[in-house]
Amino acid sequence: MTKEQILSEAAALQNDIKAHRQWLHRHAETGFDLTETKPYVKAELEKMGYSVSECGKAGLIATVGKPGGKVFLLRADMDALPITEETDADFACTNGKMHACGHDMHTAMLLGAAKLLKKHESELGGLVKLMFQPSEETFEGGKDMIEAGALENPRPDAAMMIHVAAGMPMPAGTVVISAPGVSAPAADYFTIKVQGKGCHGSAPQNGIDPLTAAAHILIALQEIHARELSASEEAVLTVGTFHAGEVGNVIPDTVTMGGTIRTYDEKTRAFLKKRMTAISQGIAAAFRATAEVTFGSGCPTLVNDKALSDKVTGYLKDLLGPHGAFTTAELSGGKPSRGGGSEDFAYVSQEVPSLMLALAAGEPSKGYAYPQHHPKVKFDESVLSTGAAVFTYCAMQYLA
Repeated sequence: MTKEQILSEAAALQNDIKAHRQWLHRHAETGFDLTETKPYVKAELEKMGYSVSECGKAGLIATVGKPGGKVFLLRADMDALPITEETDADFACTNGKMHACGHDMHTAMLLGAAKLLKKHESELGGLVKLMFQPSEETFEGGKDMIEAGALENPRPDAAMMIHVAAGMPMPAGTVVISAPGVSAPAADYFTIKVQGKGCHGSAPQNGIDPLTAAAHILIALQEIHARELSASEEAVLTVGTFHAGEVGNVIPDTVTMGGTIRTYDEKTRAFLKKRMTAISQGIAAAFRATAEVTFGSGCPTLVNDKALSDKVTGYLKDLLGPHGAFTTAELSGGKPSRGGGSEDFAYVSQEVPSLMLALAAGEPSKGYAYPQHHPKVKFDESVLSTGAAVFTYCAMQYLA
């Protein structure tokens, strides 16, 4: 199948892909709790003639092509965010959840690609493995599917994902190919619980104020980046929640703080965790309190394979033309370009050669001004057929 055929056939599927996207958007679900989303995706794949395997807590795997040759994995995430939607879309979700990160776009595009690949199965030079993943937003779904065997029987030779990007100042449908190396940081969620001793606010000498200790911890944590990391060690430490007390005239028993750290290498990641724990416990002790620091779900760095990045750059400049596809290096003048948001496709990238693509899905000047994770964010649906074509063409070319 020629590139012209792929673009033409993908364009002909635009309305079908759009219908998938709008159904998924209207029925947004979070984490592993994809009680409507997973059956919908599975049923649509089965209608196309796929045999679909359930994988892990809520994932799906299907394959198409010829066994025995190379294997190329295409991944789409299916979960939404716990955000109440504030758009005026006639397919807006009303259950208090929202596809504010565009995962409904990803799933719909991969369903479109699945239809194209099935139609041209006899032309594939190997096997395409389709991975529909839950719980990306909590950084748990990729790891869960891998532990359940998503990368085995058969094991992929390479893997690729697409992430739509809202509010990008470039024409909708433009693809940005990650340059070799790390493009997304490792992420870790943390909780700091400061234990004091509650008492009446009129007699602070009878208690131990955890708020004072926690306030000093919050400020001191910023000094790690300012005074303990070199200029070349990129990291972000964010405290996003701070909860304590119920009334104004009582010193509470405990304070709970929560946040995230983002790092681009494992050494810095480990150092931050060690220093956060030492600083929190040391400052708490200075104020007669105690502190417990725990790290929850997270993901490693997303590493883009050089050979795969070079190949896909060639594929997409051929498919979309020189002005339809760019590498991050081209857009940044040759300098390393890294995003600040983490992505649990990183778990796949730690196992097999992988690549992340960004698909521009809405220019600010054309009414797409809000960023990802905003309750008013919108995505330009015209890019859906482009995404399906990109998935299809890259898989076919890699296996050729």
